[in-house]
This record gives sequence, C-alpha cells and structure tokens, in this order.
Amino acid sequence: SCSVISIAVFFLICTNGIHAQTTQTKLNQVELMKQFVGSWKVERSKDTTFFCGAKSYGAGLEGYYKTVSNGKIVTEGKFLQGYDKSTDKSIFVELPAGKDYDIDINATWFISDTKYKYVPIKDISNFEKASYKIEGEFKSPDMFVETTLRNNKTTKIETYKRIK
Repeated sequence: SCSVISIAVFFLICTNGIHAQTTQTKLNQVELMKQFVGSWKVERSKDTTFFCGAKSYGAGLEGYYKTVSNGKIVTEGKFLQGYDKSTDKSIFVELPAGKDYDIDINATWFISDTKYKYVPIKDISNFEKASYKIEGEFKSPDMFVETTLRNNKTTKIETYKRIK
C-alpha cells in the first residue's frame, strides 16, 4: 500500500507541475500594428512638432510624416510597414522626401499587447546589442510613449498623442 500511495503522490505532483506551466500565446503582430492607425503628433520643442499618420494597407500600414518648425516643413516623407511571416515582425521602410536623405529600413514587433520594440533591420536578431533602438508602449488608445536608446543609454523620450 505504501508503493500505491507513493505512485499516487508522484502523479499528483507531476500533474500539478504540468498545470502550473504557462503557455505563451503567439501575439498577432498584424492586429497589434493597427494601434498605430490614425493621426499623431509629438511636441519636440516650443516651436517644433512632429506629425505622422497611418492607415491600414493589406497586412500592414502606409503613412506619412513631417516635422514642422516655426510654421515650415523641415522634414517629410512616407512609409510602408508590413508583416513578415518568416521573422514574425513587421518591416518598416521609410522614404524621406528630398535627395539628401537615405531610405531607412527597420523592424518592429510587439512583445505584449501594448509594448513594442523597433530596431534597424541589420540588428533584427540582436535587439540588446543594437547601437540604436526604440522601446515603445501604448499607454492608452490615444497615446503611446517611445524611448530612444543609443548605445543602451536613453537619449529621448517622446509622447505621441492622437489627433482627433
């Protein structure tokens, strides 16, 4: 009878251990990316505001951005962002207006329903060692905050607010 009790206790412990394990569900990157749909602005200084906007396009987004300083547009461009199944991340391609600017290609992905990471495409597999990266978080449907890090030091924190 001791061996029967020992076996029963062993199975009880194993069963509890199995139930205690958490299963991580895969995040739906395409659906989470839709949180960016709409028009946004960031006050960068007293006289400078950054504007951007996005709308859904296929399994991604298309959009625009511009920086206005003292009433004049100082930068502007367009972007496409699309989901890449092979990496489970979205690829963000920025095409600035003007011939003096280079195309910019980045990867972005959500690590929770509200938090995401953003890094140059060359650093897609090693976020922690990237010299430039952004960590973002949606604080509400109408506001998200991005922290820019260079060499793992915070260089900028910006709060984006939805334009209604």
